[in-house]
Amino acid sequence: MDSPHQSGPVRIGVLGASSIAWRRTLPALRDVQDSTVVAVASRERDKAERFAARFDCAAVHGYERLLERDDIDAVYVSVPNSLHHRWVNRLLMCGKHVLAEKPLTTRPADTAALAELAADRGLVLRENIAFVHHGLHRRVAELVGAGRIGRLRHIDAAFCFPPLPGTDVRYRADLGGGALLDAGLYPVRLAQYFLGNELTVAGAVLREDPAAGVDVAGSAVLAAATGETVTVTFGFEHSYGSSYTLWGSSGRLSVDRAFTPPPTMAPLVRIDEQDHAEEITLPAEHQFARSAESFVKAVSRSRSSGSDPDHDAWAATALRTAELLDRIATSAHRVVAGKQV
Repeated sequence: MDSPHQSGPVRIGVLGASSIAWRRTLPALRDVQDSTVVAVASRERDKAERFAARFDCAAVHGYERLLERDDIDAVYVSVPNSLHHRWVNRLLMCGKHVLAEKPLTTRPADTAALAELAADRGLVLRENIAFVHHGLHRRVAELVGAGRIGRLRHIDAAFCFPPLPGTDVRYRADLGGGALLDAGLYPVRLAQYFLGNELTVAGAVLREDPAAGVDVAGSAVLAAATGETVTVTFGFEHSYGSSYTLWGSSGRLSVDRAFTPPPTMAPLVRIDEQDHAEEITLPAEHQFARSAESFVKAVSRSRSSGSDPDHDAWAATALRTAELLDRIATSAHRVVAGKQV
């Protein structure tokens, strides 16, 4: 199999015809300068052909056949969670750069193994956590760094939404479903964004659906090495909520629609002090486009250097996210319909 070419647009293949690929990531990848979507692979021929017609690319029936193509440099992986490790590993072994949907894997050891493999082969590996690319959070970090709320003491973050259709893969334990991996990842990664990777899990509760065998909601308390605390809430049995509040010694900063803002929405940051309230409106951004651009740029840089210069920093954060989610899962007090498990 030929190695990826070293000039021209980054040629992208897609493994998995998911809803998020259709609605968000593929439109973003299609529109990124210096990239082109070459083929979409699905185990269902009709899905592959529907995606191919919309994104003007080749339809591939079956994942294996995508690996056989020599006209692809990078692959966006959007298959169920439990399949990520297997297919990302195979793609890296084939010399392909990979952008994988979150979570990268369902086990910290698998995340570590993939990160090591990518580094050994000089390939770019990224987890498609789009919200971290939105300028909103950089601006919030600047405001906190400038002392607008005094010293940061506590973070409260939540990502919840209403129940999904019963056939949704997030209710499939065998496919890596559950609210912790799907929604809980967001507030956990937000805590890392503002406090770094030196976080520990102080306690957690998970609410389980006995019929599906997955967690459908939960909360956790995290502690930073420097003394700050974090509460995270997540689930898909709630009214919609996507927000965080940073509590400081002299003020409180709040953000709504934090994790999934529409591309046209101008984010609003509210700062409350003892005798003053201020609202700051920030520019609208397409966070999936920013994530796609970041990945394509990383692949382009790696062509000249033969490696990914940002790999170590990215891998350390991704692995710590996986470890924190695993610790929440293994240490949680579990309840079913209000009863202890």
